[in-house]
Amino acid sequence: QVQLVESGGGLVQRGGSLRLSCAASGSSSNIVLMGWYRQAPGKQRELVASITSGGRTNYADSVKGRSTISRDNSKNTVYLQMNSLKPEDTAVYYCNAVRLERVTPVTYWGQGTQVTVSS
Repeated sequence: QVQLVESGGGLVQRGGSLRLSCAASGSSSNIVLMGWYRQAPGKQRELVASITSGGRTNYADSVKGRSTISRDNSKNTVYLQMNSLKPEDTAVYYCNAVRLERVTPVTYWGQGTQVTVSS
């Protein structure tokens, strides 16, 4: 089992910045992928950004150029730096981790952290 604990959400004005953190604990070895998803009211959960254990990153078009995902493998922690925030970035942000358990990828989720961007 992997436990994911997110932090860093909050209320910020348009154009502001936030840094989200997610620390993995428990059986945190063999985590091959970590990332952030978000879900706004009435909408489906969507990928924001992800990063592999090797450092390969992927971003949603909506945040590309405004956000940076990074990972500290020694701490099993992933970070999401978000800049130039917009009201449409308002959502609950969920940390995600994929761990290889034998050869099977197993997905874990954090509890979520609220990000609210005021206009």
